[in-house]
Amino acid sequence: MKFYDGGRAPSPRRVRIFLAEKAIDVPKVAIDLAQQEQKSESFRALNPLQRVPVLELDDGTVIAETMAICRYFEALHPDPNLFGRDAIEIAKVEMWNRRIELGLYSAVQAIFRHQHPGMAKLQVPQVAQWAEINKPRVPEFLELLDSELAGRKFVAGDKFSVADITGLVALDFMKPAKLDVSEQYKNVRRWHAELSARPSAAA
Repeated sequence: MKFYDGGRAPSPRRVRIFLAEKAIDVPKVAIDLAQQEQKSESFRALNPLQRVPVLELDDGTVIAETMAICRYFEALHPDPNLFGRDAIEIAKVEMWNRRIELGLYSAVQAIFRHQHPGMAKLQVPQVAQWAEINKPRVPEFLELLDSELAGRKFVAGDKFSVADITGLVALDFMKPAKLDVSEQYKNVRRWHAELSARPSAAA
């Protein structure tokens, strides 16, 4: 089994945190995105979309996409549970994971990819206007998130879940995108600090 990683890229980091929470060690293959190793013929044979992360199983099966990889390991190692145990928990985790992906993660990603000079060779074309269009989406979502976190410890309920991992990575991704979490979002800042203090956050 091999996990094709992308260093500081946020998507593979979500998987690394997930694996750390479950104490699962998977051999890693570093893919240098800056050197565009994801565009090599050998990597395109694994994932024609040329994106990390990718999990290659011992039988040659290839699983791409962050949540698909996490789902695979959740099925094999259900404890600690990170996707919810009963119908309501599962639905809430799915709801909040998707909300964070669409409302925060994707907006921050668009801003980073379309305005950061280091992305000029990877994001062709860079559309500065698209970065500007996405900037108001971030505080709009943080306001919603802050109000929700006023009443609970974790985003989907009283237990840590994969939705919290997505939230942590999205908030950390704001720094290279040159975005700040305003002090007015006290609940978001508290949540982020608590997630950042977990050992898995260093994965």
